[in-house]
Amino acid sequence: MSKQLTFMLACAVVLSALIPGVAGYLSARMEALEAAESNLRALEARLDVREARDARPVSFPAPCLRTPATPRFQQVPATALGEREHGKHWHRDLVPGAPKVAAGY
Repeated sequence: MSKQLTFMLACAVVLSALIPGVAGYLSARMEALEAAESNLRALEARLDVREARDARPVSFPAPCLRTPATPRFQQVPATALGEREHGKHWHRDLVPGAPKVAAGY
């Protein structure tokens, strides 16, 4: 046999194994994609059902009442507080009922 005929037979053998292998691989990938898509659609449907079941009404049967305003802290100028211990102001000394700390601070 000539070298050209041997080369053609070798290429035919390789292609006869390669083409069905590639076709099988591609068809398996397509089936995997279709299965993933169907699973995703099923999960989306379950989520939609769950969201519809857990939905709350937007409007309330009774009108909302206005909440009272929160009391604001009275602002006192710093000069009115007086100075203690080298000009430091201690907030806990100004608040009635605050625990006193030992003198070692």
